[in-house]
Amino acid sequence: MTADGDIRSVDAVSSPDELAAAQVSLGTGLGFAHKYAGDGGVCLAYFGDGASNQGQVYESFNMAELWKLPVIYVIENNQYAMGTSVNRSSSEDQLFRRGESFRIPGIQVDGMDVLACRGAAEEALAWVRSGKGPIILEMKTYRYRGHSMSDPAKYRSRDEVQAVRDKSDPIDHVKKELEAVGVAEGELKAIEQEIRKIVSEAADFAESTPEPDPSELYTDVLVETY
Repeated sequence: MTADGDIRSVDAVSSPDELAAAQVSLGTGLGFAHKYAGDGGVCLAYFGDGASNQGQVYESFNMAELWKLPVIYVIENNQYAMGTSVNRSSSEDQLFRRGESFRIPGIQVDGMDVLACRGAAEEALAWVRSGKGPIILEMKTYRYRGHSMSDPAKYRSRDEVQAVRDKSDPIDHVKKELEAVGVAEGELKAIEQEIRKIVSEAADFAESTPEPDPSELYTDVLVETY
């Protein structure tokens, strides 16, 4: 179900492999499939600020706009990609403008604000479902930790990270919003405990589950067995 309560098909694709931005082309293909089938579905293709400089992104933009495909391109701009500031790696660092040469509109969103994200998603869904083609959402966000376990994040200071936590943390922000409309502190703590339990159980399941059989490499890859 989407933010606007619509239960029509909504695909969400993020990076499927080590090739940055590969999911953008796959997501565009899913958008084509929805339009071809006429099922009212929409695809949300997620990628980061680093991946936004990859060539296949713009090939996908061009095709999506030409064919007016129902695709929402969501750029999660954490401002450092894998470790390089977007200001140093991108000549146009206002990433919501990246579709302008293809006539694709874009919206810049406070990705640290849950309600802002919801509102932008509703606007984007309304746009693509009206047959106007793709749209870009640039979510201005921030990651507190390195890109991976091998990333010490020396390209920024601890003071910078703490300042973002203090000023813009999305969980703290939404807690204040909920408290403002009368949600009790006890209810919020119960929700937090439940979420921690879900995450812990998921991590335990991932660590304890055995490796799949090698034959699974071919699952959903080939239509027939060869």
